[in-house]
Amino acid sequence: MIRVAVIDYGSGNLASASRALSRAADLAGLATAVTVTADPAEVARADRIVLPGQGAFADCARGLAARPGLWPAIDMATEAGTPFLGICVGMQLMAERGLEHQLTRGFGWIKGEISRLEAPGLRLPHMGWNALEFVPNTHPLLEGLWPGDHAYFVHSYALSGGDPHQALAISDYGGRVVAMVAAGNRAGTQFHVEKSQEVGIRILMNFLRWVP
Repeated sequence: MIRVAVIDYGSGNLASASRALSRAADLAGLATAVTVTADPAEVARADRIVLPGQGAFADCARGLAARPGLWPAIDMATEAGTPFLGICVGMQLMAERGLEHQLTRGFGWIKGEISRLEAPGLRLPHMGWNALEFVPNTHPLLEGLWPGDHAYFVHSYALSGGDPHQALAISDYGGRVVAMVAAGNRAGTQFHVEKSQEVGIRILMNFLRWVP
C-alpha cells in the first residue's frame, strides 16, 4: 500500500488533487491510500508527499508555517528520500524565495526565485492550456509524454534565475516559462496536474511509481 500525504495548509485544490491521485492509482493498478493531512507524524510516515497550492506565494508560505511542525516535517521527510510533488504554488515553494507581495523564504530545494511573469502584451494571470517542451532527458516523471502535450496553467508568477539542469519542461507565454522541475526526489509542476486531464494523470501515475 502506497501512503500518499496531500498537505493541507489552508490553500490548494485539495479535493481535486486527491481525486486525481486516486484515479491515477486506479489506472496504474497501485494500491494507494490518499490522505489529506496537516499532521507532521502522518507526513513522516508517508511514502509520497504532495503539496498543492494556489494563490500568492507569501500567503501559502505563511499558511504552511502556521501549522506546527509541518514545514520541518516536509523538509526532513524529503531530505530522507520521500518522493515529493509540488503543484503550482506548491512547486514555487520549492525555490529559494518568492517576490510576490514581499520577499518570502521558500524551501530552497531548487535554485532561483519566483518573480512576476514577463509577458508584454499578454494578460495576467496566464490562464489556460499551453504546450510543453521537454528539456532533453529521460526522467521517469516524463514517461509517456510527448513534446507538444498540453497542460493547464493558472499563474502570474514563475521561476526565474533557476538552474537549467533542474528544469524538466518549459512552456511559452511571452517568453520562456519553467513548467516542471526536479531535484533528486523532489519535483514540481507549475501547471495544475489535477486539471490537465490525460497529461496530468500520466504524470501522477509516474509519480506514484517513481523510485528516485
